[in-house]
Parts: sequence; C-alpha cells; structure tokens
Amino acid sequence: MGEMEEMWFSCGDATRTTALTNREMRENFSTPIPHSPLPTPIRIFISTGEVSGDLQGSLLIAALKRQAAAVGLELDIVALGGDKMAEAGAKILGNTSGIGSMGILESLPYVLPTLLVQRRAIAYLKQYPPDLVVLIDYMGPNIGIGTYMHRYLPNVPVAYYIAPQEWVWSMSLRNTSRIVGFTDKLLAIFPEEARYFRDNGANVSWVGHPLVDRMQEVPSKEEARTKLGITPKQKAIALLPASRRQELKYLLPAIFQAAQNIQTQIPEAHFWIPLSLEVYRQPIEEAIKAYGLKATVVSGQQKEIFAAADLAITKSGTVNLELALLNVPQVVVYRLNSVTVWIARKILKGSIPFASPTNLVVMKPIVPELLQEEATPENITQAAIELLLNPERRSQTLADYHEMRQCLGELGVCDRAAQEILQMLEKRSNDC
Repeated sequence: MGEMEEMWFSCGDATRTTALTNREMRENFSTPIPHSPLPTPIRIFISTGEVSGDLQGSLLIAALKRQAAAVGLELDIVALGGDKMAEAGAKILGNTSGIGSMGILESLPYVLPTLLVQRRAIAYLKQYPPDLVVLIDYMGPNIGIGTYMHRYLPNVPVAYYIAPQEWVWSMSLRNTSRIVGFTDKLLAIFPEEARYFRDNGANVSWVGHPLVDRMQEVPSKEEARTKLGITPKQKAIALLPASRRQELKYLLPAIFQAAQNIQTQIPEAHFWIPLSLEVYRQPIEEAIKAYGLKATVVSGQQKEIFAAADLAITKSGTVNLELALLNVPQVVVYRLNSVTVWIARKILKGSIPFASPTNLVVMKPIVPELLQEEATPENITQAAIELLLNPERRSQTLADYHEMRQCLGELGVCDRAAQEILQMLEKRSNDC
C-alpha cells in the first residue's frame, strides 16, 4: 500500500479513520495481481506456532491458494504449524501448535523443542531455498529464522504477517530492530502495530484483522443454540481456560471455582468448554468432576459455542477478539508464575497498558481484565454476574465492541494479505 496519512492510525474517531483506511484498501487492492513469468510451482515457507498461529496460518494459506489460482500460479507450501494448516494444504515440516508459552520460567520446558524445530526449519531452508518466506507471530523461533534468511539467503523475500506484539510488551528496541532488519514487508493487523513498526523503519501495510473474515461464517445465535440443544432459559457460559499447557495450572482452578460460584447463584447456568487441543480433554474433564460443574466439553464446534454464548470467561488472547466480533460479553483472566511476574516488575521494570487484544485495539478497557493477583474466583464471579444480569453493563459492552470493530478493517483481510505476499514474488521476478 502507499504512504498513509497520520490520522490513518488513530481509532479515537473510529468512523472517520476507518472510512479513510477502508477507501485506501479498496484503491490499493482492487487490481488483480498480473500474470508473470514466475517459476511454478512456487515454494512458500510459512513459520508459526501455537494454536492461534495455526488458525491464522490456515486462513492465510487458503487465501494464498485462491489468489494464486486466479492468476494461474501453483503453490507448494511447506510450514511449521499445526493440523489446521495441514488441512488448508500445507506440508507440515514440524507441528508447533502445542509448542508455546508466555513468561520467563514458563518458557523453560519449551526451550529444547523450540530449538529442535527451529534447526529443522533452517536445515530445510538451506537444502531447499524457497521463493518466499512468511513468518506469523511466534517471536523466538521466527526471529531466528528471519535472521538466517537475511544472512544466508538475502535474495529470498521475507514477509512478517502478524508481527510479535513488541508495540505492547517491548522493554527495548532490540527485537524490534531485528524484525525490521530482516523483514521486506510487514503486514500489520492492528493500527497501533502498523504505526509502531513504521515509526521504527519497517515497510508496513495495514491489511486489517483476519478474524473479520473468519467470523462471517458463524451461525446466528438462534441457529447455534438450536444445534447445541440449548434451551431459551439456559444461561450458556463459555469457559476458555487454556490454549497453552501452563494455563491449565495457572488459570483453570480460578476460572472453574468462579464457575462453581456462578452455578450456585444462577442454577440455570450451563458451561460450554471448546477444546483448543484434544490433549487437554482429560485434565479438563477431571476438573469438571472435581468442581461439580454442569458443563459440556466440545471439540470442533468453537464457533457454534461462541455464537450461542451469553457470556464467556476466558484467558487473554486472540479468542477475545472472536468473542467481541460475535457480541459476547466476556471476563478476561490471566496469571503467570509469581517469580516471572516479580522479575518483570522489579528487575525489568515492565508494564503493559492492557493484556486483551480487545482492549489493545482501542487502548481502553472495553472488557474487564483480571490479571495476576486480581484473578481470584471472587473477582471473576462478580464481574461475570454483572455482565450476565446488568442490562446497562451489557449494553455498554456491545457499544464498545462496535467502536472496536471499526478499527479492524473491511472484509477480505486474508485476500489482501495474500495479494501483498504474491506481489512480493512479482517484484522479485522483475528485479531478477
């Protein structure tokens, strides 16, 4: 995309800003990618990790295939990712959907698996240099892969789609500088992300958030409740305690204790728990029995559960945006190891404005965040019941969701990202 005006990045006046941004999007992405004498099949290497990266990678792969087919190109996509990316058509070099953590001590068990998968990826890239590399989030491994590409395969373009949230978490510019140094095009999904990386020298295009596309395929609330067998009187509450193993330890007990409290106060409550990974089924089902919850564990129907829910109690993460786009009020919870938090606060002097992406989009507290010491069963219970039973609080949440939605871009996000990526191949061909 071309150079953007400064107001492009401000969501304070959401309607005015988004009108400008969306108009520019239409102008810049309305022209199809021209046919070119590129080699076929074109080999694209994609690297991501964790459950959210697997989802975003799968959406991008589908869009890349659509856009390539439209101009007669054949793609060979090899990736670090998970089952969703494999279903979308990638050859998975290493399954990374279960390799991930947040925090200092929490990361230690994943150091060796991360190094092994990173080395496997670099060995593959060395033996089979791709035509293009796409990195999605997954900061540690992807900084290593990006640095390798810049040093040893500098003629292969690198796109960073959904960059690490350095604009939120960074306590120095070290990683930001490394990302900018090896990235030929950074495709940002948040306006503030785009501004941050552009101000630090990156070649940035803001494409919008891919969940805008994904959440268009969700059934209506009535359809979802009928499909799941939820009666009109039932209060359907989604519980999302974990997409990382550490969260089973630090989040699940407080969330399930709060659910038990809610169940006592609201007998018509029923809890729905969509599994992020099948491996978590056993510990979650054991916890349901231990806390005596009226709960249903479901695999593969997350969108239906979200569409049907009256409320969600959820870990912080991408899932918060999915819920917001479906107008589901939510209580966001997160905890880390106390030693990690002490190091971050006392030694690294770190602080963050918000944890939930829903709040980060507009930089204000749209949804309640209960972090660390505040993430108690009592606080979770109080916040949840207020959102369930206070009509004014629910109405305000829905109004704030509408404002947030204006900052996420128009439909067609994944196709815009795919076009940008394929245009990088076109530029490389012309340069050669």
